[in-house]
Amino acid sequence: MTSSSGARSRSLLPFISLLLLLFLLLSPALASESDHKYQPDDPVILWVNKVGPYNNPQETYNYYSLPFCHPSGDSAHKWGGLGEVLGGNELIDSKIDIKFGKNVDKVTICQIPLDEAKVKQFKDAIENSYWFEFFMGFVGELHPDKNSDNGKHVLYTHKSITVQYNKDQIIYVNLTQENPKTLETGKALDMTYSVKWIPTNITFARRFDVYLDYPFFEHQIHWFSIFNSFMMVIFLTGLVSMILMRTLRNDYAKYAREDDDLESLERDVSEESGWKLVHGDVFRPPRNLVVLSAVVGTGAQLALLVLLVILLAIVGTLYVGRGAIVTTFIVCYALTSFIAGYVSGGMYSRHGGKSWIKSMILTASLFPFMCFGIGFILNTIAIFYGSLAAIPFGTMVVVFIIWAFISFPLALLGTVVGRNWSGAPNNPCRVKTIPRPIPEKKWYLTPSVVSLMGGLLPFGSIFIEMYFVFTSFWNYKVYYVYGFMLLVFLILIIVTVCVTIVGTYFLLNAENYHWQWTSFFSAASTAVYVYLYSIYYYYVKTKMSGFFQTSFYFGYTLMFCLGLGILCGAVGYLGSNLFVRRIYRNIKCD
Repeated sequence: MTSSSGARSRSLLPFISLLLLLFLLLSPALASESDHKYQPDDPVILWVNKVGPYNNPQETYNYYSLPFCHPSGDSAHKWGGLGEVLGGNELIDSKIDIKFGKNVDKVTICQIPLDEAKVKQFKDAIENSYWFEFFMGFVGELHPDKNSDNGKHVLYTHKSITVQYNKDQIIYVNLTQENPKTLETGKALDMTYSVKWIPTNITFARRFDVYLDYPFFEHQIHWFSIFNSFMMVIFLTGLVSMILMRTLRNDYAKYAREDDDLESLERDVSEESGWKLVHGDVFRPPRNLVVLSAVVGTGAQLALLVLLVILLAIVGTLYVGRGAIVTTFIVCYALTSFIAGYVSGGMYSRHGGKSWIKSMILTASLFPFMCFGIGFILNTIAIFYGSLAAIPFGTMVVVFIIWAFISFPLALLGTVVGRNWSGAPNNPCRVKTIPRPIPEKKWYLTPSVVSLMGGLLPFGSIFIEMYFVFTSFWNYKVYYVYGFMLLVFLILIIVTVCVTIVGTYFLLNAENYHWQWTSFFSAASTAVYVYLYSIYYYYVKTKMSGFFQTSFYFGYTLMFCLGLGILCGAVGYLGSNLFVRRIYRNIKCD
């Protein structure tokens, strides 16, 4: 496709505008990083960040891994917060001379002598559509060439920088790449830049609005999905209330009759079947109690964590800062670890658990070590490729310290408190000594089928939102509609509880009293469908390629789905637990 470089830059504006703020124009001395205010002719630093294939968002490398103009001497490095470093950002001072409010017509940065190795590097970058972040632009372009089957590689040699400012603050920065030159060995290219300053009336507080894709995120389909999910909630809760409560009320009336004649009572008892027959086994401690207590406690913590982060994102517009969401997530996870210990400890104690040390350690370390295992594999791959996605050792130490000195102690404290405050057994029915045999039932009433079917409706309620979340994370869009996410999260919780209660009731009616793990897996299976959807999304909605990006895509998605599965499973179990205790409270237990 033949086009001018200026036209190419304009056509990419919807994409590049979403990452322009990842380049910072800051003054090292006179401009405060808290208010970003400048005086005329104050020096403004042009930070360069990273390069990588446009279709592979996580495959990023140091900007100077390509033979661009490298500043002489040692350049200042700027490391951001924890979330920014985990996102693979490393800002380097380009030492390009820019002063606040001062236009620059055309200045040569340096001259690049092209040898065979440099030409090969640039050609490989152009063929893989490498982009870079200091603003965001493409390294070069592949033009059709009648005399060559491979096309003609051209490198943009001029960077036209446009800066909009309001009084003493920078509001908006744009880059247009111009003056394409053919890559030829032995040729020297002059790399130039120009700067134009334009005043604007946009306030500093509204500077980020230009990077938000309103037509995409606030499309009618997004509103329709919320409405559709809300109607599903109304229908499902109504169905549960109408069918279950009516059935249970009839069962209660039949079971509680005391003034009928003896023959009628004996006939009722002989015909009695279903959930009432397992009252002596329904509160029997589940298998692998330590593990179930740990995942339920962790899931309760994750549910509170997600709710807290969403609320903070709504109130604090966290999407404005690079890595702010990740930093908030890590800090809030550490501070909410008390909830995991409290729920796990109380549950473990109520079921008569004895291995307290094992329970405490597993609760505190289960999810972090799962994430660490996946992260270790991905980090090894990133180090092998020399990518900026590799987490520095110092950052890993900081994360470990947060877990070891904040999260772990709080989880242990929560376990002790939960054991002593909410650990007393309070089962409505006494557990019989000999377990009741479980009769054979039809295939659709088996725990495995109930578990698999349980995740369908919860997945259906979040299906559309998953598309927007995946697109924002993997396709350079800034996710900012956290109000939508809050509604979808609440809908997910309600639908998960309702579906799990229905599944538990069917299981108990089939005289199967092993409802604890079934209720957990019934809700957790939502994550299985999300992961299957991620496979479809990868092959149909993205153009990712290569082992590096593929491993990062499915690794990060696996980490997300494990957390989602534990969260939904805990919600499902806790909802079913309340339901089971409620229905057995009003029957006569021997």
